[in-house]
Amino acid sequence: MTAQAQLPAGFEALEPFVERWAIRTTRERDRTRGESRFEDLAAYYKVAQPLLQPALTYLDTIPVKDLAGKEQRLMDMMLSLAHVSMAVEIHKEMEPRHAKSRQAMIISHSSTDTLPS
Repeated sequence: MTAQAQLPAGFEALEPFVERWAIRTTRERDRTRGESRFEDLAAYYKVAQPLLQPALTYLDTIPVKDLAGKEQRLMDMMLSLAHVSMAVEIHKEMEPRHAKSRQAMIISHSSTDTLPS
């Protein structure tokens, strides 16, 4: 028996990452990034980064207020990719050190947190 797709067609490669990276709030995305092993961040990045442009092109066809279900999960995963990209592309092996410093910087609100759910 195959599991029901959680993302729109064309984004099947991201399915194994939905549970961990389809995160609704900036605070939770930052927390998950900080609690993740670098190897896990890099694994998600490797699969998600090439799908960023196709995902944004697809999502641009849907008004933000109409995002729901599969499309909302895809948006959440791309927002998570922004956090993961910083770790993988810039911080690299220093990410664990930066994760400790970020614990002192509490995100209380983000504009993406006000998107309709």
